[in-house]
Amino acid sequence: MVDTWSEKEFTDYMKQFKLDELTGQQKQALMQSVVGPRPICFASTVNTKGEVNLSPFSFFNMFSIDPPVCVFSPSRRLRDGTTKHTLENIKETMEVVINVVNYSMVYQTSLASCEYPQGINEFIKAGFTMIPSEMVRPPRVAESPVQMECTVRQIIAIDEKPGSGNLVIADVKRIHVSESVFDDQGRVDPNRLDLVARLGGDWYARITPESLFEVPKPNVKLGIGMDKLPLLIQETPLLSSNEKAALANIETLQVPEEGFLDQFPALKEMVVRGLNPNELILAMMRYSLEKKDVITAWKLASFIKES
Repeated sequence: MVDTWSEKEFTDYMKQFKLDELTGQQKQALMQSVVGPRPICFASTVNTKGEVNLSPFSFFNMFSIDPPVCVFSPSRRLRDGTTKHTLENIKETMEVVINVVNYSMVYQTSLASCEYPQGINEFIKAGFTMIPSEMVRPPRVAESPVQMECTVRQIIAIDEKPGSGNLVIADVKRIHVSESVFDDQGRVDPNRLDLVARLGGDWYARITPESLFEVPKPNVKLGIGMDKLPLLIQETPLLSSNEKAALANIETLQVPEEGFLDQFPALKEMVVRGLNPNELILAMMRYSLEKKDVITAWKLASFIKES
């Protein structure tokens, strides 16, 4: 395990890069490959002439709830340091619509990223439908399940070198969300939203039911912590540190109900006969944790035989 390695072993294991010795293209390939998946800002803008532009950006996220703020970065082109039409339009109008990208529109979104000349409408080139916004001038993408109308608070230029970012700080004024993505409780269902995200190179990620899992947030609850796990669990190599953390995230220990062991005949027999069941219990706990069933794992742990 990593925490038992010497400093030399760890250094030899990790490949190191000195960023000031890499070309812009090398930095881009490395950074975009290791920082991800990244959500996609599909930005629609318009200039003072009324010319519409539509382009995706994966340097994007939300950064404040009150006020609601999103930030994205139309970086300067690596080849010559020029700025993109999206940034030029925003400087003129200080408005943008951020459209969310899902799987049903990902190829069209990629097509809209082509560097068409100024004045060419990417809505038309990519086959998207323009619908008017209610508070800002840029149109929304009708095919997008979520559209955020924004005014731009500030633009921060990181540098003027090729590849340098321009942080667009956008105040979200109105959000339009498709009825189709809500569940029966009125919450946005990630399965119905079917989002995609960017990785390095030509790679994307799709949020599918198979890729989704839940990790309970501690919020105001306090997990017992790794140091309070039974010593056998702390020291066993059969559970990873991440699996042990799942156990340590619980606030109160779980006590097995009467008849709990009936569903595990082999373990029940070992307990009844007074045999040491620890190895079997750890294997069963790991299986439960792989299924994200922390409660069952803890109930199994109550039968660990202390030495």
